[in-house]
Amino acid sequence: MSKTDNKLKDFEKSLTQLERIVSQMESGELGLEESLAQFEQGITLAKSCQDTLAKAELRVEQLIEKNGLQQAIPFEETGDH
Repeated sequence: MSKTDNKLKDFEKSLTQLERIVSQMESGELGLEESLAQFEQGITLAKSCQDTLAKAELRVEQLIEKNGLQQAIPFEETGDH
């Protein structure tokens, strides 16, 4: 398995864990201490996911530049969802 494949699996695993944490916290079934622990873990996972996405965005921009395209395509949401 390549380094890129491992990073993708790590990202997907982190995202899945983050979704599980959000679901548990939204259920309201956790006590205060467990909620705080889950929140702390969620913050760590969210930061990790954001870092991975930022690196991917930079890589795409570098590929666009390397291939002679004049303008990078922004990653901003357009509201077309």
